[in-house]
Amino acid sequence: MLNPYLLRHELHLTAKKLLKKGYKLNICEISRMEEERKKLQVKTENLQCHHNFLSRLFKDTKNLKTDSKILKNKIIKSGKELQDSKIQLNILKEKIQNFSLCIPNIPDDNVPEGHTSISNHEITYWGQKRKYDFTVQDHVAIGKKFDDLDWTSSANMSGSRFVIMKGNIALLHRALGQFMLDLHTIEHGYIEAYVPYLVHPKALYGTGQLPKFSDDLFHINFTDKNNYILIPTAEVPLTNFFYNKIIDEKDLPIMLTAHTPCFRSEASSYGRDTRGLIRLHQFDKVELVQIVKPEKSMEALEKLTNHAEKVLQLLQLPYRKVLLCTGEMGFSSSKTYDLEVWFPSQKKYREISSCSNMTDFQARRMKARYRKKCEKKISLVHTLNGSGLAIGRTLAAILENYQHADGRVEIPKILQKKYMQGLKFIN
Repeated sequence: MLNPYLLRHELHLTAKKLLKKGYKLNICEISRMEEERKKLQVKTENLQCHHNFLSRLFKDTKNLKTDSKILKNKIIKSGKELQDSKIQLNILKEKIQNFSLCIPNIPDDNVPEGHTSISNHEITYWGQKRKYDFTVQDHVAIGKKFDDLDWTSSANMSGSRFVIMKGNIALLHRALGQFMLDLHTIEHGYIEAYVPYLVHPKALYGTGQLPKFSDDLFHINFTDKNNYILIPTAEVPLTNFFYNKIIDEKDLPIMLTAHTPCFRSEASSYGRDTRGLIRLHQFDKVELVQIVKPEKSMEALEKLTNHAEKVLQLLQLPYRKVLLCTGEMGFSSSKTYDLEVWFPSQKKYREISSCSNMTDFQARRMKARYRKKCEKKISLVHTLNGSGLAIGRTLAAILENYQHADGRVEIPKILQKKYMQGLKFIN
């Protein structure tokens, strides 16, 4: 959530910055509500002072044993007026709060301006694209040939955009998750976490998926009226570790990782490219989350993105790093890098990781703060997250990039001995 100061004192500048993200702020509405809030705030404070004065006066007259019936009636009347004013103020504050929850984060000044992917900035390319002297197959065809990617059985039991993995492809999928966790915990210094897959709505309000993206989530309503939502990413439970908490400055930065399934209804993606493992309702991902001091967050974004890149480099998968323009960024993000891996069957790069700095946007929603050691001052932390990586898409990229003319798929060397039981090829 944006700092209320920006909406109260820098409204037009804030609206201009939000417009770069494709969001048109209703200046008239927020101005009207703020003006009304100020009047109600002053009225409530004046009523409180008057009520306190009458209460003290009543106490004095009671001590003097004088008739205080008239004064008592005045106190009752002022108390009712005060209560009514407080209720009106709280209703208006809640209305402003709900309005603010739908406003996206402001893009960083260094983010390129634009509304489509054409305006994204290509930062780096890594790796050599393999040359093939045979007709390249996509990962769906390869999986069917091995009979290890079963779309028919999964569709019979769950519908479209689910998959059953078997045999060596299932082993490769498991190996990739373990490899990523080992890399991030042993080499990069993240703490591994096991987290809930079901969360209450307030957790998704905290990280910014709600209220805007409600239709893209799987909601579960139990008869006991406890509402749960399946996590769309481990970012939600990992970041919500710090809901309404104050962290000591000496404990920052905090770096967490988790391997979880992710569940996305993705109603808004209907009609897009949903073939194969690219866009499933259920998929696995290793997530990276960092909680840092504000002055360190942009530096942390570079490091976190490098950690995700390292996975692709060790797997020797060609990719490019892209700085997203203002219109392509996520709702909560201030700055985002996308890593896009090469898919030879499509002859294009596809997103495999998105690494973002949320600044204090999520922290303000969650009341996630830290205490400065010297000043004893409490301030909001900055939160960052990124995929390290999406396992299904990584698997698909390996199947395509490592295919051979004889139909075999080579296993990346980094995985063969330790993670794939010595297997060098999927036959």
